[in-house]
Amino acid sequence: MLLLAVTCGAAVANLYYAQPLLHTLAQTFSVSQSTAGLLVTASQIGYAIGLAFLVPLGDLLERRRLIVVILLVCGAGQAVAAGAPDFGVFALAVGVVGVSSAVAQIIVPMSSSLAAEHERGRVVGTVMSGLLIGILAARTASGVLAGLLGWRAVFVIATAVMVLLAATLRWALPPAPPTESLAYRSLLRSVASIVAEEPLLRQRMALGAAVMGCFSALWTSIAFLLSGPPYNYGNTAIGLFGLAGIAGAMIAPVAGRLSDQGKGKLATSGALVILLASWGLLLLGGHSVVLLVAGIVALDLGVQGVHISNQSAIYALRPDARSRITTAYMLAYFAGAAAMSAAASALYGSDGWTGVCVLGAAVAAAGLLAWVVTERPSLASLRLGTASERP
Repeated sequence: MLLLAVTCGAAVANLYYAQPLLHTLAQTFSVSQSTAGLLVTASQIGYAIGLAFLVPLGDLLERRRLIVVILLVCGAGQAVAAGAPDFGVFALAVGVVGVSSAVAQIIVPMSSSLAAEHERGRVVGTVMSGLLIGILAARTASGVLAGLLGWRAVFVIATAVMVLLAATLRWALPPAPPTESLAYRSLLRSVASIVAEEPLLRQRMALGAAVMGCFSALWTSIAFLLSGPPYNYGNTAIGLFGLAGIAGAMIAPVAGRLSDQGKGKLATSGALVILLASWGLLLLGGHSVVLLVAGIVALDLGVQGVHISNQSAIYALRPDARSRITTAYMLAYFAGAAAMSAAASALYGSDGWTGVCVLGAAVAAAGLLAWVVTERPSLASLRLGTASERP
């Protein structure tokens, strides 16, 4: 479980190394901040492609070999990014890294399959803690390394980490046989069938899109806020703000245990309320670093609380199709991220930090409203903590 958690964190961290460096990359490649912000969108679109076409293979192929090959492709993409001569090559490399970083979502359902029924939430929560720490520590490591060694060193080191992980997993993991024998095209079509047949999955996909959209809006635009007045921070200081978000990783095992105890809906409700409140703190944080940090902590707590509750619920649906369920859910999750990263980049250029916060609050409120409407028939049982996870 520890090895899987570390691998998830290191793999998905590749999506976020560029975020605290956006203002530096804009200067290096002589592009606008809005254009540099589209690197986040490129990585999220790449990740969505990986979710759609790579993750379902976790049900069809031997997973150890699949994971190792994808990690090596990711390392190759980071090597190209490290030596990129212009913005176009760098953006292409970021897209390849985004596609291959989806390997993390092959590992998460594999960990669920290894867990007993009564501990699935705890195991998924623990593995996701590693993934979340990787996401947030990536920003800090990226900022610090760029400040000390230059931004290209970040991607050189990322290349080495991927190659090392691929070798370690090839040696340490047992073979993981496939669970499905469908043809690849039929396997992809079956994802849509599962979505059509599972209302709980559709509900959780909508919530996932909303919360990851909020997460992406914050971390796409915060580098622009912190690099300008009144803060005027450099790469290292901006990267350190990622540490504030690691508090979100602490909620993952808690949300998993609540799901194991039949209180997943309570965890989801509380996390959505926290997410909405966080945008008020972030708005005030435009001129107060204390409130800004408090808002980051609250937002990440809300996002990860919803995410872990979602995964615990959907992995209980079809044990033989967990990779395809992951594909459907995470496609919605990162579609929300890609849309909101693009919207936040554009909005920051026209309306600044206030515009981003208003957008984030609106999306969080929409997610909370969708949850209340779809769960209205079971609100009474929610208070008793005995409600079924199926809406």
